[in-house]
Amino acid sequence: MVAMSAKLIFSIPHAQSLKDKRAVVRAVIDKTRHKFNASVAEVGTQDAPKTLTVGVSVVSGEYAHAQNMLDEIIRFMEEHADAELAQIEY
Repeated sequence: MVAMSAKLIFSIPHAQSLKDKRAVVRAVIDKTRHKFNASVAEVGTQDAPKTLTVGVSVVSGEYAHAQNMLDEIIRFMEEHADAELAQIEY
């Protein structure tokens, strides 16, 4: 069994309030959970309206498959988030 995770930090320059941020958070997390069998959650910077920190975790029987899944999820989130991916931590 192989478990892999990543922390993604997004910048939301257009967010003026936490309400604006929540709309972005809800959309990207819901889309990602719907498309992939992975754990996705906001894991930090909850009080910062212009910064979103998301944790993603996958489990697989093979290292290569887990890595491919994580890479695909990161690409998906980068393309579908109404925010700019600023940093990835593995």
